[in-house]
Amino acid sequence: MLKTLRADFSIIFDRDPAARNWLEVLFCYPGLQALVLHRLAHWLYVLGLPFIPRLISHIARFLTGIEIHPGATIGKSVFIDHGMGVVIGETAIIGDFALIYQGVTLGGTGKQSGKRHPTVGENVVVGAGAKVLGNLQIGNNVRIGAGSVVLRDVPSDCTVVGIPGRIVYRSGVRVNPLEHGSLPDSEAVVIRSLLDRIESLEQQVKSLLPQASVSLTSVPNSPSAFPSLNQTSNVAVAEKTELAVAATCQLKDKAIQEFFDGSGI
Repeated sequence: MLKTLRADFSIIFDRDPAARNWLEVLFCYPGLQALVLHRLAHWLYVLGLPFIPRLISHIARFLTGIEIHPGATIGKSVFIDHGMGVVIGETAIIGDFALIYQGVTLGGTGKQSGKRHPTVGENVVVGAGAKVLGNLQIGNNVRIGAGSVVLRDVPSDCTVVGIPGRIVYRSGVRVNPLEHGSLPDSEAVVIRSLLDRIESLEQQVKSLLPQASVSLTSVPNSPSAFPSLNQTSNVAVAEKTELAVAATCQLKDKAIQEFFDGSGI
């Protein structure tokens, strides 16, 4: 246990640039304090001692704002950054070198018995406010974006974003676990692609309109007392259609442009 606690202590200096000295880390980092108390509570829980492990967990929650059930299994070198509002369920398993931010929930989805909480692999980063619910398997080197809600298994070497969480493969790309700004926005990419496709199709329609206008005006009219009037009407309809399509090709609406700018599309 002492070796594990030493690893929990030293990883903070690697993951947190604000960590300046050992005294500050020891007394002012609730994530480390919660882990120390949890490892004691978990040891007693494994021995089958009643009540005391839950009491230690409750005291840790009161002191740090981090609630970890004594039955949860947590690997070495795990860093809970800030930590306020973190909840880790009874059957949750967290691998080595995981990084967990404030507001994270590793919880269940009902009153099932047995394994009902997530299993998180090694080198996993769980962003602030993310929720991982149910008996899920989260692979190694996974990054879960802030505010995401994960409801299905995630293979290794992936990034998960959104509600519900969508898997974005990042194979072969090495990403610093602290670079949260590099998370992809899959919704923005899809919307941008769809609008590009719409613009392309509208331009094709616009290019075909002159030919359609010529064909329309060259079609013989049915017998009428006013043939020139019918021909003029056909030309007017063609011109109006061309103007309408040309107007729709201009995707310069203020709301759309603001969305593009804000989403980085």
